[in-house]
This record gives sequence, structure tokens and C-alpha cells, in this order.
Amino acid sequence: MMGRLSGRGRLFLICCVSLCIAGCARAPIASVPTAERELIAANLMRDIEVLASPEFGGRKPGTDGEVRTVEFLIDEMQAAGLVSGTNDPGSAWRAPVELVASIPDAGTIEFERNGRDIVPEQGQAAVLTSGRRGLIEDGEMVFVGSEADSIVAEDVTGKVVVMLGEPGVSPRRRATLFESSPAAIITVVDDTSSIEAVSRAYGRERIGLASEEQNQVSAFVTNQVMLGLLGEDRWQSLLGAAQDENFVPIPISATASLDARSQRREFTSYNVIGLLPGAVRGSGAVMLLGHWDHLGDCAPDTPEPICTGAVDNASGIAVMLELTRRLAASGPHDRDIYVLATSAEESGLLGAKAFIAQPSVALEDIVAAFNFDTVAIAPAGTALGFVGEGRTALDETIKQTAAEARRELGNKEFAEQFVRRQDGWAFLEAGVPAVFLSSAFASEIVLGPYLADRYHRPGDKVEGIELGGAIDDLLLHEELVRRVASLAGYQPAP
Repeated sequence: MMGRLSGRGRLFLICCVSLCIAGCARAPIASVPTAERELIAANLMRDIEVLASPEFGGRKPGTDGEVRTVEFLIDEMQAAGLVSGTNDPGSAWRAPVELVASIPDAGTIEFERNGRDIVPEQGQAAVLTSGRRGLIEDGEMVFVGSEADSIVAEDVTGKVVVMLGEPGVSPRRRATLFESSPAAIITVVDDTSSIEAVSRAYGRERIGLASEEQNQVSAFVTNQVMLGLLGEDRWQSLLGAAQDENFVPIPISATASLDARSQRREFTSYNVIGLLPGAVRGSGAVMLLGHWDHLGDCAPDTPEPICTGAVDNASGIAVMLELTRRLAASGPHDRDIYVLATSAEESGLLGAKAFIAQPSVALEDIVAAFNFDTVAIAPAGTALGFVGEGRTALDETIKQTAAEARRELGNKEFAEQFVRRQDGWAFLEAGVPAVFLSSAFASEIVLGPYLADRYHRPGDKVEGIELGGAIDDLLLHEELVRRVASLAGYQPAP
């Protein structure tokens, strides 16, 4: 048995044990020295400052800002060692996205009941079309209340549908009803202030895919208009029927004539696609994606009219580019790694949808897609928001990698709210395993202040950037992509 140690001896022993433990302890993956984090931060800030600069004008598709953005992305991808990923020699780097922009020009609505013409007063109605002109004359009317999913197509096809509105003017129900090919949809709102809100919301230029263009006519009228058309007893009877759980569409003994026009222009925007070729041909591909576009001139007639989108989504593109540089430096990897910068995400994931419609790599060959969007919000050490959890076979690999990086997962219910609001959703709908991992989406506490104060506003500036969590996310993705791009590291379920 050893004798009792002196104070100096005990201290020496403690130091030796501590050194042994430190030598044996395993550093978390996805961690780098402070100097390397500072270098990453400098690279990220450099790219964000360029993309969010006044010269890029808010990166709206179809503008000079797009031209500068696309050229910048191609230059950076080439400098990182990528080759064009379009797989189209006639269109290197740039994959066309054919778009249509429209803005309401004029619209009228008129009703006829029992031989009497009824025209809403000024401010009581708004009439819009998604095409150049929409004209319906003496259309039969049918009331569907608050229903949409339960409506049988034969009850509404070719007719003027009258639906009850709700906060947000019910875009989902309206879209569902349009799938049944009505002649037009009239949404009944509370009052003239609601009509004003509709006019503001729909009065701006709207952009859509040329391939999906439909001539849909929508109208909004106040409750007072319906009272004047049908009388209080009949209108109240319809409102009461709408509360019945067994409700079915009810014909209205009136007709509607609508005429709406829009100013319309067609133009070509571009996705930018780069490629890090893999070492094993035919082993599949990993996709990195993020949208390069923002809103451009979003606040006219104000001191700061341009929304430069420093966070949304200059930061996501910057993280994707820096990750690409690091992956290129550590390659080659077994699988191909595609880098996709999409256009027109802000208009409805349009660039991502265009890629899905005409992919440069077979969709079934994409083993994983990782989206980068609105990342520079959270400080270092923030939990990881997992948008798309439970929807792909990637969960186990992601959770294991996050655990080894000592990253806790954030609020699942909060993250799920955003699954349909980001480019990864277009891939998920097409059967491609896509996820969106970001500390910014860990919880409402993290993301809420940004959404309330800066989101889609001129205040989304470089001065509001927080890179700590973005760097954590970049390093986690670096390890995760290396694993998924390795045949030994990841094999998708058959």
C-alpha cells in the first residue's frame, strides 16, 4: 500500500490524471480552432456584404441585380473548383427558369338577380386575374361556405363559387377550389378595410412559372354586397347552413359577370448549378441548395426602398459557398455533390420547382438534399432546428451526427411550421429526401424577433448579422455531407 502523498505530490498526481483525461477525451466533431472559426466568419461576411450590397439591388429576378448575382455565384463556384452542373453544354452554369410577371390593371363585377342588376359600390369589391384577361358573363353562382377539400368537382366546375373568407383571405382553400376548375371564385370578406388589404396584397407584381400559368379569376366582395344581392334572410340562411357538419354546396339564384385585366410580361431567370464530381461513378448524388433571390425594391417612396436580404438569403448562400469550398478542399468524395442556387423562391419556390421539372441529375439518384436559408440569426451554441424531421430516411444519420457534435435538437413543432415554406419542400414533394437544418429555426425565441422586425423589410441589413450559429451549422453540415457523400458512411434504404 502506498504511503500518504504530500500536498505537492497530490497536486502532481491531479495534473497527470487531468492531462491523461484530456488526452483521451474526444473532441466533438464539427468543431475547429478559434482562428479557423474567425477565418470562416470573415469569408461569410465578405460574401454577405457583396450579395446584400446596394449594387445588387435586392437580387430580384429579372433585374440587373440578378445579372450581378448570377455572375458572382458562377465566379465563386469556379474559384472553388466546381464545374458546371447543368449537364447541358449549351447552357453552362445557368439553368433557365421561365417566368411570367403580372400586375392587376382593372377589374369589374356585376350581379343579376330577378331581373335586377347590382353593381358593388367603390371600395366594396376587388376583381383580379392571373392571366392577361379573365372574362365571365352571367356565370351561375354556388355557395360553398368554408369548405374546400370536401367539395365535389361536379358541384363547382364552370360555376362562380362563393366562399367565406377568413384572416389571410384563405389562399389554401382558394387554391384547392381552383383545382376543380370553377369559372371564378368570389371570397366574401368583412368590410371595406378587408378589400383595401386585398388590394394591397394583390396589387403588387406577382411572379409565376410560365409552365404553370392559368387564367384564374378571383373576386373579393364585402358582406354588405351579399346582403344587398340576396337580402338579409337569405344570406343569413346560407351562413347558418355553412355551420352544418353535413354541409353541401348550395346554388344561389343569381348570376355574376366579371371582367379582369392584368399587365403581363414574360422573362427568363436562372438557377445556377455547380458540381463537385464524385470519385465513384453511378453512386448517386448529394444536393446543396439555397435561394439567391430576394425582394428588390420592396418599399417604394420611402427613404430606404430596397430590401437587400442580408439574412434572407445572402447568409444562406454565403454558408453554402463556404461549405462548398471546404468540401472541394477535402475531396474528392465518393458521390457527386451538386450545388444549386435557385431563383424566385420568394415567389413560391419557383426555381426549385423548375429544377424538379427539368433536373440536371436524375431525382432518384439524389440520396440527400440540404437546404440553406436565413441562417445568420442565432448565436453560437444554439440548438439545431430540424425542418423535415420524420419525413426522410436521413433522420438517424442526422441525429447521430448532431449528437457527436454535441448539438441539441430544437423545438420540433416549431420547425415543422416551415417545412412547406422553403425550397426543400419542392424536393420532398418529388420524393427526394430533403432537410433543412438551421440554428435559426430552433425555436420561436430565436427566430421570432427577426420575423417581427426585419423579415422582408429594408431592415434586413448586414448590421443585423449574427454568425455564431451559422458557423456551427456550416461545420455540422460539413461532417454530415462528408458522411452522406461516402459509400461507407451512408447507404440509402432500398
